[in-house]
Amino acid sequence: MPKGYIIGHITVNDPEAYKEYVEKDTPILLSHGAVPLVRGGDAQSMEGPEFSRHVVFEFPTYEAALAAYNDPEYQEVMKIRHRTATSMIVVAKGT
Repeated sequence: MPKGYIIGHITVNDPEAYKEYVEKDTPILLSHGAVPLVRGGDAQSMEGPEFSRHVVFEFPTYEAALAAYNDPEYQEVMKIRHRTATSMIVVAKGT
């Protein structure tokens, strides 16, 4: 069964307030079986819009990744990210 991924490209506009998002989103994603593969660190945008932060969470299945993103608790926490950052989030099926 293919794995699932939540991939985020983010530019944090309010670093202090964004910390609350990271503190609250991580336990929710982990409860759905997430494994953080990429979380910040140096990156270079080679094509497309530039974001300053990149994250990749791997899930056991694509359905698990969708369930994590659509979790009502995560949907509430996501509002913090919307207030404190500009982002592009993708849920992808992988191998």
